[in-house]
This record gives sequence, C-alpha cells and structure tokens, in this order.
Amino acid sequence: MRCIVLASGSKGNSVVIEGEGGSILIDAGLSAKEALVRMARAGVDPEQIMAILVTHEHGDHIRGLDVLSRKLDLPVYATEGTLADFLNHRRTSTKPLESRVCRYHEPFRIGDFSIEPFATSHDAAEPCGFIITEGDCRIGYCTDTGILTQRMHDLLRVCDGIVLESNHCPDMLENGPYPESLKRRIRSKRGHLSNPAAAACLQGFGKDVPQVILAHLSEMNNTPDKAMGSARQGLGLFYEERRVIVASRDGTSDAQPQWILL
Repeated sequence: MRCIVLASGSKGNSVVIEGEGGSILIDAGLSAKEALVRMARAGVDPEQIMAILVTHEHGDHIRGLDVLSRKLDLPVYATEGTLADFLNHRRTSTKPLESRVCRYHEPFRIGDFSIEPFATSHDAAEPCGFIITEGDCRIGYCTDTGILTQRMHDLLRVCDGIVLESNHCPDMLENGPYPESLKRRIRSKRGHLSNPAAAACLQGFGKDVPQVILAHLSEMNNTPDKAMGSARQGLGLFYEERRVIVASRDGTSDAQPQWILL
C-alpha cells in the first residue's frame, strides 16, 4: 500500500491510501478543485478512488466533501453522528449524495480493503480513526484526538505504518496568542495530541511500528523540528530503525510526504 498526504493541518486534511486494487480517500478538507490538483501532482488517479472515509465533521476535514463525492461519484462512509451533523447542519446542496454508516470496531470492506473504525476523543459528534488493511499490510490513521486510549494504542501497535497526530508544543501553546478558552480546548481530553503525547505513544510502540507520519501540526503552536525532536526522544534507540516523517502543513510542495508498504 501507499499512503499519500495531500494536506494536513488546520487549513485542510486529506489522505489517499492506494492499494493493489484501488484507492480510498480519508477526509476531504480541501476544495474539490484543490484536491484534484494535488492528486495529479502526487500521481494519484482519482478514477481509482472507491470511497471517501470521514473522521469527523469539522470544516478542515469536510470542506470539499459534498462536491468531491458527487464529482467523482463516490460513497461517503462515516459514523452515524458525523453523518447526521454533516447532512443536517453543514451540507447546503440538495443534490443526491450516497452515504453509508460505519460503527466503531465493526469492520467493513471496500474492494480489497478491510476497514475498522475506532473511537477517538475529540469535540465532535462521533469522531473516529481508521485501521485499513489490504492483504498483509495495515495502516492506522489517528488524528484529532485529545488522548490515546489503551484500545487505540493496541490497534495502532499492530500496524505497518501510522498517521499520528502531533499537533502542538505545550510551551508554544501556553505562551502563544490564543485566548485561554481555546488553549483549554486544545489541551483537553477532547482536543489535540501534543508532541510529548505523540512521543509517549511512539515510545510505547517501541520497534513494533516501522513507519510513522506525524500529522496535523499546528501552524501557530508547533514546528516540524519540534515534532520530530519529540518523536526522536520517544523512540530513543529505535529511532534510527524507524522511518519517521512530518506531513507538510500546507501540502503545496511538489514532494508530497508518503510511504510505501511492501
């Protein structure tokens, strides 16, 4: 499988998972036009995409969902709470859109992919992450969560690669310009993972997860160097044996972050 980050951060989130028999898109936080431009730049064939998986209904994850799903004629998979919020409160078009409910820890299939949603902890209706398996390869996608539960940890630990949130540096957040109410939200159990929290997760994995993409970095409260430095400390002696990269926060460069799983 190949994982390609089209966008990661508060301006938009979107990831393509390519397999032997097709592709799936996780989140559609870019405009449909921009998503297609970035797919072309990354060598992604939109005709191979079979569905869009949605983690939750915040704008940076669904901005282009309505238009892109209809333009490519793709079904949208999300939890019942996410779909209800999107369809009833955030969607403005009345044109038909195919939506399908998925439930925590109930695997379903799309083509050759087996997909297991799992609960995350975020201030959204019913947010989730995904474990995506094709053959012997398994990718975990976990962003927009204030904590990592033991069950989340156990699911991610058996993956060949993960996309893991490393949102903020606690010192930068504390000393930054955000109002205190927003700082509390980000730090809360239903907020975003800090660099140290992501590093602790990686430390718990040890040598079990060989490839990691650090994602959803805050533009205001983090830097790629700080996120990578925390990850290096967490992995310790295992760092040199792992492939760890930081997803671009704007995704506009020609060289898109990606990994290949054989």
